[in-house]
Amino acid sequence: MRPLRYAINVTLDGCCHHEAGLPPDEESMRYWTAEMERADALLFGRVTYQMMESAWRRPPTGAWPEWMLDWQIPFAEAIDGAQKYVVSSTLTEPDWNAELLRGDLGQAVERLKQQPGDGLFVGGVTLPLALADLGLIDEYVFVVQPILAGHGPRLLDGLREHIQLELADQQEFRSGVTAMRYRPQE
Repeated sequence: MRPLRYAINVTLDGCCHHEAGLPPDEESMRYWTAEMERADALLFGRVTYQMMESAWRRPPTGAWPEWMLDWQIPFAEAIDGAQKYVVSSTLTEPDWNAELLRGDLGQAVERLKQQPGDGLFVGGVTLPLALADLGLIDEYVFVVQPILAGHGPRLLDGLREHIQLELADQQEFRSGVTAMRYRPQE
């Protein structure tokens, strides 16, 4: 069974807004590229899917935009080429290597997990909360930014029951960011 991994940037006070942390640097982009490459497919809600698409979809010209630095291109290529599944009741036709997940969320994600492969990646805020409540997340990766944001969406805010985690790995970056990988205790 493929594991479902949830990974997200989070500030020290639990904020998950995509602009609340440090701007990505080469080291963090290498980390996120490796996370993308560990997954056979990406699972997003509509908001995260559209946000990622607006930033990381290869333009029709085939050339990456001028604002993109050379060290950002491997991440862009990894996310752009990945198979994506989108959970949405309002999006009708995703077209960035994506298809909609229909029906019961738990059953749909269980079917994806049953397929052969190395793993699934989920990002965002709302969808991972629903998946955590269903007990479907096998690994949590929190990339902790050394910032107090003071506002914004909070990490897994509204979780119905606490989930006991055990630290599986930790990596510190020169910027002060710490990536921590946890697995639910059995």
